[in-house]
Amino acid sequence: MSERRNESRVPGDDLQVQVWGVDTHGIPFMQTAFARNLSSKGALLCGIQQELRPGDLIGVQHRDKQARFRIVWIGYYSGNGHLTDAAVHRLDGECPWQEALFRR
Repeated sequence: MSERRNESRVPGDDLQVQVWGVDTHGIPFMQTAFARNLSSKGALLCGIQQELRPGDLIGVQHRDKQARFRIVWIGYYSGNGHLTDAAVHRLDGECPWQEALFRR
């Protein structure tokens, strides 16, 4: 599989973030998740409890910074079919984990 990313990723060490949006059943949600593989344009969000699909829009906040993201793909935790991972791409807003990118 070829690499399509335009910038390198930073591991993230399970950066705690708040995620909110509307799930596939039309139910609003807000929950804590963990961001990994960080870049200024995207991340992998882990431990999402809601059912989501590629193309869905969600909000993500870390500390006082928040942005709107589009879900690129969804994966499932091995051993637990109720939690998902979501690769996301930032659409607008300030990068929530910008400080974490510069600490590396």
